[in-house]
Amino acid sequence: MPSHPATSLRSCRSRPVLTQRVLARRLLSRTVTFALAAALFSAAQVHAQDSSAATNTDASNPEKAKTLSGVVVTGSLIRRVDTETSNPVVTIDSQQIAASGKPTVGDLVQQLPSIAGNATNPGIDNGGGTGASTVSLRGLGDNRTLVLVNGRRLAYEDVNSIPANMIERIEVLSDGASSVYGSDAIGGVVNFILKDHYKGVQLSGDYGISSHGDGNRRGFSALAGLSGDRYDVVVAASHQTQNEISSGARDFSRYALALKNGNVIHLGSSATPTGLVENADGTYVTLNSGVSGTTTLADYHTYTSADSFNYQPFNLVETPQDRTHLSLIGTFKVTPNIDAYANLFYTRTSAASVIAPVPIFSNGDDFFISKDNYYNPFGVNFGTDRSTGGSYNDFNTRLTSLGNRNFANKTYDLQFTPGIRGRFDGSSWQWNADFNYGKVKQKTENYGFLDYAAFQQALGPSFLDAATGVVTCGTPANPIGNCTPVNIFNVNDPGTVAALKKIIVNPVTYYHYTMKQFEVSANGELFDLPAGPINLAAGLSYRKESQTDGTDTPIATAISEGDYAGLCGVVENCGTTLSGSYSVKEAYAETLIPILANRPFFYSLNLDIGSRYSDYSLSGNTTNSKVALEWRPIQDLLLRGTVSQVFRAPNISELFAGTAGGAYAATDICNGYTGGHPQACANVPTDGSFAQNNPQLGVRGSGSVAAGYALKPEYGKSFDFGLVYDPHWLPGLSFSADVWRINLSDTIVDGLDPTTIMNECYYSNRLCSLIHRSGNGQISYINLPTVNLGQTAAKGVDTTVQYSFATDRYGKFSASLNGTYMARYDVNTAPGDADVKTTHCAGSYCPVYGEFPRWRGLGMLNWKLGPWTASWTLRYVGRTRVGNADVSQGYSADEAIGGVVHKIGAYAYNNLSAGYDFEKYHTNLSIGVDNIADKKPPMFYQWGSNSNTDAYTYDQIGRYYWMRATVSF
Repeated sequence: MPSHPATSLRSCRSRPVLTQRVLARRLLSRTVTFALAAALFSAAQVHAQDSSAATNTDASNPEKAKTLSGVVVTGSLIRRVDTETSNPVVTIDSQQIAASGKPTVGDLVQQLPSIAGNATNPGIDNGGGTGASTVSLRGLGDNRTLVLVNGRRLAYEDVNSIPANMIERIEVLSDGASSVYGSDAIGGVVNFILKDHYKGVQLSGDYGISSHGDGNRRGFSALAGLSGDRYDVVVAASHQTQNEISSGARDFSRYALALKNGNVIHLGSSATPTGLVENADGTYVTLNSGVSGTTTLADYHTYTSADSFNYQPFNLVETPQDRTHLSLIGTFKVTPNIDAYANLFYTRTSAASVIAPVPIFSNGDDFFISKDNYYNPFGVNFGTDRSTGGSYNDFNTRLTSLGNRNFANKTYDLQFTPGIRGRFDGSSWQWNADFNYGKVKQKTENYGFLDYAAFQQALGPSFLDAATGVVTCGTPANPIGNCTPVNIFNVNDPGTVAALKKIIVNPVTYYHYTMKQFEVSANGELFDLPAGPINLAAGLSYRKESQTDGTDTPIATAISEGDYAGLCGVVENCGTTLSGSYSVKEAYAETLIPILANRPFFYSLNLDIGSRYSDYSLSGNTTNSKVALEWRPIQDLLLRGTVSQVFRAPNISELFAGTAGGAYAATDICNGYTGGHPQACANVPTDGSFAQNNPQLGVRGSGSVAAGYALKPEYGKSFDFGLVYDPHWLPGLSFSADVWRINLSDTIVDGLDPTTIMNECYYSNRLCSLIHRSGNGQISYINLPTVNLGQTAAKGVDTTVQYSFATDRYGKFSASLNGTYMARYDVNTAPGDADVKTTHCAGSYCPVYGEFPRWRGLGMLNWKLGPWTASWTLRYVGRTRVGNADVSQGYSADEAIGGVVHKIGAYAYNNLSAGYDFEKYHTNLSIGVDNIADKKPPMFYQWGSNSNTDAYTYDQIGRYYWMRATVSF
């Protein structure tokens, strides 16, 4: 990318944005300083009162406390013995992963109750299809959930790219952690800890199929490890495939459905193969069936909803995938105090999405069909003449003769982290230096598209050459060579099909991303206080990220990146070439101060303070801190609280993603317009007669740079207060509860929908420049760049109960129940503007942000007796609703009636599995059934994804059987 845009971005917005928050940061800085001073003063007082106080945290066994090897728990940089800290962490171990039967990590993690909103998965076809699964803690979006592998940033946000057979455990931190990890850790952190020690070889194979006889999956994995006095090496390989499932194979997704006037109707598309034609008198007609060749007016009848096109059977409720993992983790002891290590994993994923054949909207797609086209029986122009800007009658059709639009995605993901770490003799101090390199290449082959320029030529004036008897492009005075006129009025006629196939183009687009990060850190004890030693962890980091969006097919490059940004040489599959990079330098530190220990009502009292300074090349500098308190009034009870500043700089895609086109189902806010909002309804008649001619609007998504939008960082605060109770009188029982709250300002919104843009423009005159209407008022397309939109506030409660016990007769049992209550999820895109009301998402489905039922839960019961094991999992999704009773929100469950709310009941999914160990043969066999009751997802109708439901939340496959065999030797 040229240097001047980056320079402009920094000079315009980096420093002014940050100085608005200087006072708040100084206040927190002084608070941290005061807390540290108070802690030291309190410790000194205790020392004066009792100089014989214990110098370790375990009074019952002082020597043990001194020799235990500490670990770093996700959410902190401090190495310590305690497993329960101020950080609310949920852990999923390798046994739980195996018992779940899930073929990919994403399928497992997305079941957690703390995850909500629009985290993508392989069930997302239109707008997905890469086989990826992401994580959205608190529903704040996957861009606000930081994913780590062994405590280091994952280069590719797809958690399915992490090899499942290499995972030792997964730690999920549901708290803001910008002071510890920097940008993105707002909703929380998911840390995948990989196996670094294994002896032997393990082979595993699995197979699954739905009760409908589709969605077959197959998998094979191998794990091997060697250990010696100076080395440990673990290598793994796996291969997985998943077959597609068509939307037409499920009753709930067979048709596009909508609620209209209280009735369920088939929605369909006006882009039908027989055409939707606006006649000279303003009426709409469509071609009769069975007509071939050139058409006349007599070949058409009045268009009705029965003529609409059902595009649903062409979509998928499960995208096909083929994934291969290769990984290696190795450690070598260079000296007794120095270890060299390396983590390497590589993933290749092939996946695809399929949607209906290309629709043509002459006005929406800016095509011009001349009245002098030889095949035009209507004698009027259609569409938009880009040379003059004139807009004429509507004409829609669908090129079914070209087949479906197919997107074949191949993703190559490599992450390599070599490093060296050491310790000092006679000291608690340890140090580490590593280099984290990530490379992602994604290539998409697009099928079923046309050369825009050639297609436009073929639609223009054409005539019958009297000398040759051949229909020719152009006019008799100016014929056009190498051009075959297209009879767009009869797209399935053999002659039209032949002409269209001459201008088919299958563009190839690509995405390249590189991350390079170098980090040095150290941690250890500073000095002793009466309650124990003060621990310090500190480090320096430098990271550079770069990205390129482009195409290997020159014709797919946008012909104009100005007024028609994103309109390109390929019908609908528009894209611009864009690249850019940024870097960040960071310094961080965290200290754990033991204030009191082994005192009445103060079994322990610890203060945890951390801070991180970040300097972004495009987003300015910022300092974010945290203060956490851990208090054990008795040994069994921990009371904890954390207050953190959180921060997120625009990521590389939000800045530098190129323009890409598509379609989005949405209702034009100007339907029935009678005046009063000229910016939102430009060129729309004011007599109330205006009606949107197609439920799918053309959109142009992009990063902020491509749209010329000055994107700012977002800031906020995170609060977490909770308790952990582990009663000594009932071993095996543990209970925790945490109240959390997150407030964000200047929220970065990626993936806006047209409804939000139209509402912003209609009610507050904001973002109006993103709406592009033709001369007759119909929306040509809407730009959907990444923007800053106001404030976001969320709060709720997390609870966890775990209990395990063993009996001689009935075996071992372990049970757990995780639950999340969403008390609030509010978004205000224009604070202070009375015309823009706060959107309340808690307990409902919000089109932009996803679904936020009040209650979510995940229960598990495991049993083991000798060689037998069994597991039962219950996933609970609470009640929700679609639509808003407030008409001004422009969000109704009914297409024709404002303010309609559609209530959706609670859902519970039950999964069962069982296994048997053949000890003699070192073999384990497991079988399972997911979604035992074969529950169909609830209907969201026009507000759902392509399958009429919320594919981000509910199971679309139905009852699913699986089995797995594992051999170890």
